[in-house]
Amino acid sequence: MGSRRGFLLGAAALALAPASLRAQPTRVFTDDAGRGVTVPARVERVYAAGPPASILAFALAPAKLLGWTTPFRAEERPFVPARYADLPTLGRLTGRGNTANVEVVLAARPDLIVDYGSIRPTYASLADRVQSQIGIPYLLLDGAFDRMPRALRRLGELLGEPMRGEEWARYGEDVLRDIAARVQGIPPERRPRVYYGRGPRGLNTGLAGSINMESIERVGATNVAAALGRGGLVQLSVEQVLAWDPDAIVTIDRNFYASVWRDPLWQGLAAVRAGKVFLSPNVPFGWIDFPPSLNRLVGLRWLARSLYPEAFPEDLRPFVRDFYARAYHQTPTSEQLESLVRTAEPRRG
Repeated sequence: MGSRRGFLLGAAALALAPASLRAQPTRVFTDDAGRGVTVPARVERVYAAGPPASILAFALAPAKLLGWTTPFRAEERPFVPARYADLPTLGRLTGRGNTANVEVVLAARPDLIVDYGSIRPTYASLADRVQSQIGIPYLLLDGAFDRMPRALRRLGELLGEPMRGEEWARYGEDVLRDIAARVQGIPPERRPRVYYGRGPRGLNTGLAGSINMESIERVGATNVAAALGRGGLVQLSVEQVLAWDPDAIVTIDRNFYASVWRDPLWQGLAAVRAGKVFLSPNVPFGWIDFPPSLNRLVGLRWLARSLYPEAFPEDLRPFVRDFYARAYHQTPTSEQLESLVRTAEPRRG
């Protein structure tokens, strides 16, 4: 997740806060870190502190999202309506490579700042500090899978979209319930040991408890890197992965995926010999994490199907089409849908 301490706070920030923020009717909202935050009774302008929050706010109230943390790449833009793809790049307040500063935030004139992900004390402390400096309410919502339906309901209500929040919460509950029920019927000996390789060399992964690994754990697979303990993302050596010899490899990086089949070192792994290396689609957002937000729901269905094809025999296309239409406010074309499914289909040998 990275540090959130790089946010640049100006001493005069509070004086620059829009007067309208102080003039609106307010209410107290207790966020998932237990912080009582005074928020406007009517929220029209939302600043997402990081990529996970931007996806959550976009799904629930796209017209209220002020901008993205990073610009869309050319291959990502076609998957969202142009008017949203063209929203400004505002940078991020949180996580690795935080780039926003106080002037950027205040110039956007938000009613509310929302972060979605970890609610550890470090992040709550940053939220308090930013809020006190610039006078804009800053909320933390828990990004764990089990808390996703609750976060959707709460943010939907807060943004004046309670029906959409409830629809999304039920959708998420249905997906999680269905996958959990089917995975429960899979014997432990058929549940694979999985390595999740991030980056062009595939040597960045997540430890036990990392939000980046929740999808793998959610489908009943074993994260081989959990042997190193709990934490976030870590850098490994090829030798370490070879020692684990995982049953399956999952990645979001096309370069790494291509190299696995050619590199003699990787070719010795059981996963590669069995053709069980799975490339997650990543447009407009990744299906495993990158970022770890609502987009993980479509990835969870894909991952379960990849690891347990007998238990999840359904065609992915209807599920992907429906999810994309809901989350990104635009139904994929037939060509887009086929490109997503082709990426997601495993290579055999």
